[in-house]
Amino acid sequence: MKIAVIGQSLFGQEVYCHLRKEGHEVVGVFTVPDKDGKADPLGLEAEKDGVPVFKFPRWRVKGQALPDVVAKYQALGAELNVLPFCSQFIPMEVINAPCHGSIIYHPSLLPRHRGASAINWTLIHGDKKGGFTIFWADDGLDTGDLLLQKECEILPDDTVSTLYNRFLFPEGIKGMVQAVRLIAEGKAPRLPQPEEGATYEGIQKKETAKINWEQSAEAIHNWIRGNDKVPGAWTEACGQKLTFFNSTLNTAGLVPEGEALPIPGAHQPGIVTKAGLILFGNDDRMSAWKRILPSVLEVEDSTDFFKSGAASVDVVRLVEEVKELCDGLELENEDVYMATTFGDFIQLLVKKLRGDNKESECIIDYVEKAVNKLTLRMPHQLFIGGLFVDAEGAKTYETINPTDGSVICQVSLAQVSDVDKAVAAAKDAFENGLWGKISARDRGRLLYRLADLMEQHQEELATIEALDAGAVYTLALKTHVGMSIQTFRYFAGWCDKIQGSTIPINQARPNRNLTLTRKEPIGVCGIVIPWNYPLMMLSWKTAACLAAGNTVVIKPAQVTPLTALKFAELTLKAGIPKGVVNILPGSGSLVGQRLSDHPDVRKIGFTGSTEVGKHIMKSCALSNVKKVSLELGGKSPLIIFADCDLSKAVQMGMSSVFFNKGENCIAAGRLFIEDSIHDHFVQKVVEEVKRMKIGNPLDRDTNHGPQNHQAHLRKLIEYCQRGVEEGATLVCGGSQVPRPGFFFEPTVFTDVEDHMFIAKEESFGPIMIISRFADGDVDTVLSRANATEFGLASGVFTRDINKALYVSDKLGAGTVFVNTYNKTDVAAPFGGFKQSGFGKDLGEEALNEYLRVKTVTFEY
Repeated sequence: MKIAVIGQSLFGQEVYCHLRKEGHEVVGVFTVPDKDGKADPLGLEAEKDGVPVFKFPRWRVKGQALPDVVAKYQALGAELNVLPFCSQFIPMEVINAPCHGSIIYHPSLLPRHRGASAINWTLIHGDKKGGFTIFWADDGLDTGDLLLQKECEILPDDTVSTLYNRFLFPEGIKGMVQAVRLIAEGKAPRLPQPEEGATYEGIQKKETAKINWEQSAEAIHNWIRGNDKVPGAWTEACGQKLTFFNSTLNTAGLVPEGEALPIPGAHQPGIVTKAGLILFGNDDRMSAWKRILPSVLEVEDSTDFFKSGAASVDVVRLVEEVKELCDGLELENEDVYMATTFGDFIQLLVKKLRGDNKESECIIDYVEKAVNKLTLRMPHQLFIGGLFVDAEGAKTYETINPTDGSVICQVSLAQVSDVDKAVAAAKDAFENGLWGKISARDRGRLLYRLADLMEQHQEELATIEALDAGAVYTLALKTHVGMSIQTFRYFAGWCDKIQGSTIPINQARPNRNLTLTRKEPIGVCGIVIPWNYPLMMLSWKTAACLAAGNTVVIKPAQVTPLTALKFAELTLKAGIPKGVVNILPGSGSLVGQRLSDHPDVRKIGFTGSTEVGKHIMKSCALSNVKKVSLELGGKSPLIIFADCDLSKAVQMGMSSVFFNKGENCIAAGRLFIEDSIHDHFVQKVVEEVKRMKIGNPLDRDTNHGPQNHQAHLRKLIEYCQRGVEEGATLVCGGSQVPRPGFFFEPTVFTDVEDHMFIAKEESFGPIMIISRFADGDVDTVLSRANATEFGLASGVFTRDINKALYVSDKLGAGTVFVNTYNKTDVAAPFGGFKQSGFGKDLGEEALNEYLRVKTVTFEY
């Protein structure tokens, strides 16, 4: 259909975008004039698409439609008007003009709450059910025939914002699209609105939002949340006007200690506490709590639950009784163990009732982008102590989309002082926070929850990887994100299985001895991750680190920070305590160096170049002898014997080099092909290379996306130039692809001699380096393959099991693939030999990198 969209706001923008995706032709968009030089999102989006945009300040004067405005509208020939959110009065000449008429979105279940502040009044009246209505437009009194309605439950502490964000916004968009679809199919109903139960309330304004104290606590709570945050419920106290936000209804009978605040007209003074201001209605709902511990004559703040004789069964009874009193409260047995005195328990409940521990407390300044049929919401600030914050001095930098070289957004650039703040937050969380007090099993439960959230957001995370790192979306979905999810699930399972041992020692006769070991977390860990697999490398190290009970400060690669920051948001949603995970985008020379030098950091896990790894190792030694694990550079040899399955060897050889655009730490840096199959192998490889689809990483048929960033692209060009200069044969590729972005051709070199630069140095790109070896000369090719200071990975293809075992035994690398390649798994340890580093990621061995062993000896 030809549709005119009349309205404004992000809601209007989303409805507009979805209608176009449905195949409808939007012939015009009518929105509000620019305010302070800023255009409305709906108009901006339409202008990008070349859709005519009109910004009339008004449609009528003194009740009469403006003829020139109506004429401009009628010239578009719209068949339906869609009003997703519209603050202007639209004349009936426009409403009735299209053959299908006009439909409007209204955020209440009509006929209840007609008028402009429908969401506010839904909450003010304490409605248990809310929702929205899409109706056929009338003369502005919200009395038109009903087309579609959807309802939702109103939660006890819902505010205008939470109700809108949870239901009215996302479901409202779907509802508008569904309504248009019904109209297009000729199935849209017109149900007259009943007058029974109809209400009409006026616009809420600041002057009318003053609190009436002569009502119940629940009514006051509803008034505050119904006016939160605009216009804001208020009262006068101490000669000032106080505005209230984020109200929670306290049904638990708790009266925490605090300073009294006299409020004129209130039933009793408010109480100012650390958790917030406690207000009272005229029904005095704050009841006594002596029944919680009936064996104690007088319950005081210092009364200890367990010292008063309570057992584990009393914990369950206490928790269930409080949950019944406080409808909707999330309380667990572990909370009682964390707050054993009555005073501490009350404060914990007050905080929970106020939602102080909820993810919604963290304000996130998202960058929003419509990409891959998704609306990405990406944090872009530092993440310290459970909060997204600007860097010191508000310093930022641009992160670039390698597909076209455009700026994605500004990202906060961490400074040395920010590192100190993050380490302090991690140290406090480790030494004093809940993370060190909860059981290992509960720690695993939180990591399982985090993995589930990552899975729920996997399309968004994979799209961000494609946008920020140039990862091919389908590969990002399977590997970058898929393996990250698997890693957290794997290590979540390890949390309650980390255990020491008992050791028989010589007895101190006539006495006896018992010696045992404990595996303990190290403390604050610094993790520095590379740019080739931004989320997966973070997960490989962070999952093991957290499973062991540590806290962490993560420095993502400066060029690929966005999935790490989205991960930070998911840790909040998972309930990971504040300060346990901290993330600092920034430069390695500043952030990485400070982490290596910091006296309160006890472990560094690093993946990157050998040169930087050596520097980190030195800094860790000189600062406080930190524990270090390093996954460094590689020049992994792949030996292909003539007796192999050639088709599979070609397929896996391609994958060994071109997987993830060659930006792969274990990529086969050099292929040794037995002489008798060399030419045939090269021919097959070139045929396969020519079939590779180079293109936008978000296209589902793309095999090969852009290189990660421009500096790396230049390095690859220079690398190939040097190979040609030294006499290697460039069979194909070797150049930048002539298109926007950082695309490099899949490249194949043959006739590579051992002394050449490209035979010895890693390209970290889509460049296949092929050398011959004489038929049957196993020991010589092994000697050539091992003639490198690197030892990260290696591979061999042969049908001869004896040869495979012999070669795998002799190859000096941390991983050997036999008749496969790139086959890593979360349960299999991964790490290198020689200058490819030491320590392991993945598998049980990875846990040892983040644990220390304490020996305890008793004499009895």
